[in-house]
Amino acid sequence: MTTPVPPPAGAPDVAPAPRKRDLAQFIVCAVMLTVGVFLIVDALTLSAGFAKVDPVGPRLFPLAVGIGLLVLTAILAVAILRGSTGEADGGEDVDLDSSSDWRTVGLLVGLFAATIALIDFLGWAITGTFLFAGAATILGSRHWVRNIAIGAVLGFGSFYAFYVGLGIPLPAGILDGIL
Repeated sequence: MTTPVPPPAGAPDVAPAPRKRDLAQFIVCAVMLTVGVFLIVDALTLSAGFAKVDPVGPRLFPLAVGIGLLVLTAILAVAILRGSTGEADGGEDVDLDSSSDWRTVGLLVGLFAATIALIDFLGWAITGTFLFAGAATILGSRHWVRNIAIGAVLGFGSFYAFYVGLGIPLPAGILDGIL
């Protein structure tokens, strides 16, 4: 049996640091509250429309999700006030001392903005190709030909998956009549 080792003489008593409240999590609460209230208000304004014979009606699911969001918002707010915080990243692949890579974030935001601006003119197949290939390149892949080839497969494949498989027409853009 081992005996506990007493602290060395003159060592200061170290009390555990009080837990800090992560008040930035209230931003998540605000977003959840806003979306929940929006869903409830929007659901209450729905008319029966074509779903008159449906016993559930179109209001049930948006109301359930909205009420669920409000309940989860209250639970999260109480947890935040009680000092609950998430566990810090401790994985080997995470460098906690490095700063954010704002250049990459800016390039991705620019790529998404270009996709939004060009999708009506170029169509989803071409714009999706550039979106997938551009995102792979921005995130570090230096195989540009392979990026474009995989982007083309994803862009055109998703176009036909939505159009043929789901019956949802995506914009064809300049390839209208060809695709």
